[in-house]
Amino acid sequence: MYSFAQRDDTEVLDEPLYANYLRATGAERPYREELLSKMESDGDTVVKEIIFGPGQKKYRFCKHMATQRLHGLPDDLMERGKHCILIRNPLDILTSYDKETPPSLSDLGYDSLVSIFSDLHSRGNTPCVIDSDLLREDSKATLRGLCDDLGIPFQDEMIKWESGPKPFEGMWAPYWYKSAHESTGFEPPRKYSSAFPSSLYELLEQSMPFYDFLKRYVRMNATTKALNPKLPVFANAKLLAWVGDEIVPRESAKVSVFDSVVQGGDAVWEGLRIYNGKVFKLEEHLDRLFDSAKALAFNNLPTREYVKEAIFKTLIRNGMFHNAHIRLTLTRGKKVTSGMSPAFNLYGCTLIVLAEWKPPVYDNESGITLVTATTRRNSPNNLDSKIHHNNLLNNILAKIEGNNSNADDAIMLDKDGYVSETNATNIFLVKKGCVATPHADYCLPGITRATVMELVVNQNLVLRERRISLSEFHTADEVFTTGSMGELSPVIKIDGRTVGDGGVGPITKRLQYAYKKLTEELGVHIPTYKQYQ
Repeated sequence: MYSFAQRDDTEVLDEPLYANYLRATGAERPYREELLSKMESDGDTVVKEIIFGPGQKKYRFCKHMATQRLHGLPDDLMERGKHCILIRNPLDILTSYDKETPPSLSDLGYDSLVSIFSDLHSRGNTPCVIDSDLLREDSKATLRGLCDDLGIPFQDEMIKWESGPKPFEGMWAPYWYKSAHESTGFEPPRKYSSAFPSSLYELLEQSMPFYDFLKRYVRMNATTKALNPKLPVFANAKLLAWVGDEIVPRESAKVSVFDSVVQGGDAVWEGLRIYNGKVFKLEEHLDRLFDSAKALAFNNLPTREYVKEAIFKTLIRNGMFHNAHIRLTLTRGKKVTSGMSPAFNLYGCTLIVLAEWKPPVYDNESGITLVTATTRRNSPNNLDSKIHHNNLLNNILAKIEGNNSNADDAIMLDKDGYVSETNATNIFLVKKGCVATPHADYCLPGITRATVMELVVNQNLVLRERRISLSEFHTADEVFTTGSMGELSPVIKIDGRTVGDGGVGPITKRLQYAYKKLTEELGVHIPTYKQYQ
């Protein structure tokens, strides 16, 4: 309000609906009677004759409190003008309250702000949302952006003002505006805040979901833009995920900071693909999920049927029946206190079903490029790759090398220098009509890998599983990778060397076709799928 009052083209009104609020609610304030005697208390009159009445300047800025928007006010209040919502973290607001008179959720007004936002959005009049911390950190950029959204020119005078009471303030200013009167501009947020009172903890828990919802719509500046990147598939912005024992919206799909997957990557996972209303190789993936959990000595696991139902319910809620992918994760669960020991895991496992619209992640028509990483694949002496665990740093380090070389992925060698797999997939080569793939001693024996090995045999091709040196891949006629995320992907270049003639080889094409036919025929049907056809 102080900021807009500095403009030479704007007049400001301080809570013009305050008297109407006191009259309608009967709320007690030290200045109640004086305010009711001096301010217009009829909401209809305030909206039509004061807020939208004639003015002396080009613009009028009205400051409102969310709780003062009561039922029965004219629609003009929401339909006309342009709106912005200022939010502040409940941690900071609650800490500022007098310990003797703790507020209620309705006093804080977060629920009312969400209601106002939703109402305006549904009317096609979506408001700007400004976070007070961002405003205080970079007031000029934030105000300039706000003015752009409001369709008015920014003025440098909005950054500073004189200290002391202001003539446009309401009579309640002496009670509430003491710190504001001491200010001359937007001061940076305090680096260290005071301790949060434990007596207000439940109120904080109630408030945060409303604040988090509004924060997703905060007016972006250079800092917040970096925190809101463009999604690869826009439709995934509104996906629903299973976390724990419920389905929640994307932005609410979170695990506890005490969960083992956060504390130490202590979880197991599977990647599932959805084709034509069916989950491909579901039983095989569940076999490996539970085998991995057993190898890691998980306790209190959900039943196999429970996991299946969670998968089906998540897919049905999202309407995902084709060209979708699931990241299925089972963590050791939440701990009672931070630490490594599984003895702290007393809540049972946490199940996560993350379904996304996700076509194959590689170019399976033109092919991909690989480089060889210096990072070696884990040995079973250290961590057995047959356990499909979430501690993927070994793979991630190799992937970083691939990214730095502008390659699609990176080949990982075992301790003896033989090819193991890539950072994300199993790998095959074709030489003189014979198909070969490395032993699964160091690599994950992938389900797609096993499927393709069966297809090779069914296609009457020669299959060899053996140690393979890197130079054999460099000189192969064809190379391809396999995995649930990318299916069967041809490799056209390794370490700068062209594979074969640089195109997708005939055997690779043949196996791609056979794999595609298999995905059309096999899979566990998703209940109710036919209802959506």
